[in-house]
Amino acid sequence: MEDESEKPTGGDARKHFRAPLIIQKVLVAGQPPAFFGYSKNISKSGMFIATTNPIEAGEEITLEFPLPAPLTGTVRCKCEVVWKRPNGSHLPFEPGMGMRFVDMPTEVTEQLDEWIKEQE
Repeated sequence: MEDESEKPTGGDARKHFRAPLIIQKVLVAGQPPAFFGYSKNISKSGMFIATTNPIEAGEEITLEFPLPAPLTGTVRCKCEVVWKRPNGSHLPFEPGMGMRFVDMPTEVTEQLDEWIKEQE
């Protein structure tokens, strides 16, 4: 997998629209659940999570986070780390990782897609 710091900055290769969204309570499933980072944007296929300790690309974890208002509820799904951006004061971008939803329920994917379209 490719590191975000190695990707070209001139274009945007995203397949799905993203909307800015601050989610401060993104949790990694475990015993007990632990604070992991916070989301900066979301699409129907994934999200960026800002964190100083990104996980290696290719790894899968289970995340839990609240849906954006006016949607209600909390979603829990398996995600794959697609890319990571390391922490470093010399780097121009915020550290974190790009996550792809692996088993997001179709109903939630559709709700997110509609919500994102409304944000434009």
